[in-house]
Amino acid sequence: MSEDWAVDVKKYAPSADDKAIAGIVRYLGIALQKRDSALVSFSDRDELIRVRDGFLKKKLGLTASDAELDKAIAAVGEKLKGDRSKNRVTVYYLLAEQFGKLAAFSS
Repeated sequence: MSEDWAVDVKKYAPSADDKAIAGIVRYLGIALQKRDSALVSFSDRDELIRVRDGFLKKKLGLTASDAELDKAIAAVGEKLKGDRSKNRVTVYYLLAEQFGKLAAFSS
């Protein structure tokens, strides 16, 4: 699945950092090879828990309450509402940007 992830990210964050996008793509690696795992399903509660626990808590090291993190995920979902396919790279970029953690992917 060869895709220009930056194009999708820049629909929502026009001045997105290309290095941070590339870092998120590297972080996600093999997950981006299958269409199903390259997308985030905002209607799947288990999927949202994985995003919260695996990405926000583990990767970004956030210590906010689950409710606060869930609210942030919901805000990104609302922002992407017009898009049928919610690319994982875009979701993760917007979450990292929201919490000021893009530097974790820029190196």
